[in-house]
Amino acid sequence: MQLAIDTSTDTASLALVRDRHVLAELTWRCGQNHTRQLMPNLEHLLRQLEMSPAEITGIIVARGPGSFNGLRVGISAAKGLAFSLGVPIVGISSLEVEAYQHAATGLPVCPVFNAGRGEIATAMYRQQGGEWVQLTDEGITTVDVLCSGINTKTIFCGEYTPTIAPRITQLLAEKAVIPSATTSLRRGAFLAELGLKRLEAGDNDEPATLQPVYLRRPSITKARHR
Repeated sequence: MQLAIDTSTDTASLALVRDRHVLAELTWRCGQNHTRQLMPNLEHLLRQLEMSPAEITGIIVARGPGSFNGLRVGISAAKGLAFSLGVPIVGISSLEVEAYQHAATGLPVCPVFNAGRGEIATAMYRQQGGEWVQLTDEGITTVDVLCSGINTKTIFCGEYTPTIAPRITQLLAEKAVIPSATTSLRRGAFLAELGLKRLEAGDNDEPATLQPVYLRRPSITKARHR
């Protein structure tokens, strides 16, 4: 049984899978309460299945970009479980997880996260010739710059998308495909599916060196002098 953990944003998700079948999944709005809610919700899922952590054979975790606090909590929990259980771990891009559920459309998929300061974190993915491929690197940009480089019909997804949808539509018109909020919900089951491909190929990460990917350093507030 494999465990998927995603604490990238204010929306968190857990999934337990076996033989590529979802045994249990929980996705919830946690705000900034990742520390307080993550492990109790994992314990809840295991109780529902009448299983123990010892039955987990692999850990799949969303590595970011995303919330500084959320990613620290999720990756720390994932690494702790991997160490204690002696099982492999893989980190998967949170942007890729966001995009993956739209792979079957065959269109370019552009996941968008809020990066603050009027900027967004994004990348581009597409299903091509039966293969799921990354078209552009992850990076920080603005909505206007992103849209200036798009010349074909593209799906924009992610929980931040509704906020910028009017501007995207204004710039791209019919080229912009914006799914409903319910179909843009990032789910642990999709994270699990992506991670299983790497686990089965033996493409594991080192627990000691796996780190969150923020794309931007956290703001540091200088102490005030009295």
